[in-house]
Amino acid sequence: MFWEKDIETMPLEDLRKLQLERLKSTLTCASKTPYYSQLFKEIDLEPGDVKSLEDIRKIPLTTKHDLREHYPYGFLAVSRDEIIRMHSSSGTTGKATVIFHTARDIDRWTNMVARSMYMTGVRKSDVFQNTMGYGLFTGGLGFHYGAEKLGMMVVPSGPGNSARQISLMRDFGTTVIHILPSYALHLLDTFEELSLDPKKDVDLRTAFLGAEPHSEEMRKKIEESYDISAFNSYGLSEMNGPGVAFECPEKNGLHVWEDNYIMEIINPNTLEPVADGETGELVFTTLTREGMPIIRYRTRDLTSLYSGECACGRTYRRIARIKGRSDDMLIIKGVNLFPIQIETVLMSFPEVGRNYQIVLETKGHMDDLMIDVEVLYPADDMREYEKLRRRIAETIRSEILVSPKVNLHQPGTIPKAPGKAVRVVDNREKE
Repeated sequence: MFWEKDIETMPLEDLRKLQLERLKSTLTCASKTPYYSQLFKEIDLEPGDVKSLEDIRKIPLTTKHDLREHYPYGFLAVSRDEIIRMHSSSGTTGKATVIFHTARDIDRWTNMVARSMYMTGVRKSDVFQNTMGYGLFTGGLGFHYGAEKLGMMVVPSGPGNSARQISLMRDFGTTVIHILPSYALHLLDTFEELSLDPKKDVDLRTAFLGAEPHSEEMRKKIEESYDISAFNSYGLSEMNGPGVAFECPEKNGLHVWEDNYIMEIINPNTLEPVADGETGELVFTTLTREGMPIIRYRTRDLTSLYSGECACGRTYRRIARIKGRSDDMLIIKGVNLFPIQIETVLMSFPEVGRNYQIVLETKGHMDDLMIDVEVLYPADDMREYEKLRRRIAETIRSEILVSPKVNLHQPGTIPKAPGKAVRVVDNREKE
């Protein structure tokens, strides 16, 4: 049984006591790592000095830079012969970050993912198809182990080869899929090419979306196109991977599994806590990981806390869908904006297709914002096309206060990158 009622509906006072108990154990564990043992000496902190959850703020924030600077074993809290797996994040912008897991760490992570999926209504009788990448990336194996724990038959298809993905769905009766939101839309093109209807010719009923930020409007487009229920999943390699937070059937925020994490939301500039409902940067502390505990990790992901209880009965706090990353914010002509704001507008137009791209350039020493958008149908009347283009441009301008140049494209003509969608191309001159 993966409905852990006593744990998931625990009174908040008891949950905070559990967190404090686990925090003390985590600090003791962290004091065995080269990085934190040195840090604790510098700030004159003993694990026993932490008497309340608020005391965690005595400890400096941990950053991706810290993980990279102490690569590979600077955060390891146990001997290497206790480690059974490592995962790594992309090193495209610098040295990769590496996370190590003991057997017990893998079990706890697996149970969190299984708990998350069970919460959405998935059961042993379902067939789970995993289109995420395996290997160093956490998304594939994280969901794979959770699905097997639930007892589902797993189809480990991995990414790409769209025609084969659909064939596997049809042959094995896939009912649940783990998929990138951008790929879910891209896959619709292949259904059309094969003259198949995703609503009738496959048995899908549930999708888990994750690994890239997406708007509520994109979720609705996916649900309507497949006639399924799509759930938002949140995770990051440094905190294990998928299963850190998940939507329940209410789809009113993502429950953070606070028996495994301490969550803070801070102002990314002042580093001070923000009020419930105010957007800030997520900060997490692991509470149950023994191989590589991480304290007050800056995720750079921006979100806000929901206030009030969830109708599902779980007491774990909920975060809003990720608005973007603090380091992904675009500054255009002095205006701060996030790509997801543009996506929200685009997906609200029924005429807009499944792909778009934001292109930034410098023209006459000024920023120029161009948005390439695929539309669903070929142009029969160029006057109607021009009306649509103007409506999109005006709506985006009213949202972000910057006038974009909008270009409409035929279906399937904007290049698609492998893996996560490349939504922003910044060709501006660098100072």
